[in-house]
Amino acid sequence: MRKRSMFHRSIFRADPNGDPDINTTPLIEVMLVMLVMFIITIPPPTHSVDVTLPVGPIEPGKILNENRVTIDTTDVIRWNDEAIDLAELGLLVKQASERAEPAAILLEPDARARYLRVDEAIGAIRRNGGTKLAFPGIRNYAGLI
Repeated sequence: MRKRSMFHRSIFRADPNGDPDINTTPLIEVMLVMLVMFIITIPPPTHSVDVTLPVGPIEPGKILNENRVTIDTTDVIRWNDEAIDLAELGLLVKQASERAEPAAILLEPDARARYLRVDEAIGAIRRNGGTKLAFPGIRNYAGLI
């Protein structure tokens, strides 16, 4: 039988004939204590963003039989040439879809508009019951693809 070094005896079990595995339980306990200490010492969030919410009812735009929704390169959504936000778009689409004969929505984003903003507008239209959705200016994008 070969002799083991003093270093080997100091980090492994005291029994020289025992299994030479390192006892990891103290390491795990120290790790958990450190994790709890880090969680406790994290400062609470102090950053806040002030949001001014509109007061009073939202005055929706006109609803026609065919409503043009355009999105320009500065991410401005327009309903029949009137600037609106996504919440107002949802309300207008909901009102347009609840008519006896649902109004058509013609979505015409600018060729250079951000895809994310167009996707958000399509999502708002679909979530609020916009079933008659058309893309009349699709031929304008043929040279860009």
